[in-house]
Amino acid sequence: MDNQFRHEWEMMSVGAVWKNVLALSGGRPLMVSLSGGNPAIQPLGALIDRGHGDGYRFALETQGSLARDWFAQLDVLILSPKPPSSRMTTDWAAVEACLQAAQGKPQVVLKLIVFDERDYTYAKDAAAQFPQLPIYLQPGNHTPPHPTNDDAPVDLDGILKRMEWLVDSVTRDRWFEARVLPQLHVVLWGNKRAV
Repeated sequence: MDNQFRHEWEMMSVGAVWKNVLALSGGRPLMVSLSGGNPAIQPLGALIDRGHGDGYRFALETQGSLARDWFAQLDVLILSPKPPSSRMTTDWAAVEACLQAAQGKPQVVLKLIVFDERDYTYAKDAAAQFPQLPIYLQPGNHTPPHPTNDDAPVDLDGILKRMEWLVDSVTRDRWFEARVLPQLHVVLWGNKRAV
């Protein structure tokens, strides 16, 4: 969630959020994905407890900059540190703190977005730091929209070419532990927000 859209955010109680989850799922327990921006900023422990009480499971994707004690309540924790192409610096001690906060309870995986050779090298280095974690690589969306235009077209051909390059790279390097997958939300919904 981008701070520039803060005026659109709606503060909701756990009960109100849970009412929406029940409506969207038809009351059928499933895996709830907590993502968008950095969801670790939010106090999600009570929501996870509420959902577990009804048989739901929870996956959270975070860049790994904030460790929370409620990570141990998750069913899946996806650590997705930002690669060099993001122009952000990774605090590997913070990523390690997230792993420690999980206390070995949820399934934990690394997921890295790859735009170029530098990001690919970064992904290999990240995997070497956390060899116990499964690793997923996804080609980045190089056609993000202007913040006010979520209907901007996506260059799917370019993304698929980047994915082919990524598959060729892991095959060339015999890095068979890495799983290469598309960003399904980009393939299905393009640049739309809040999907």
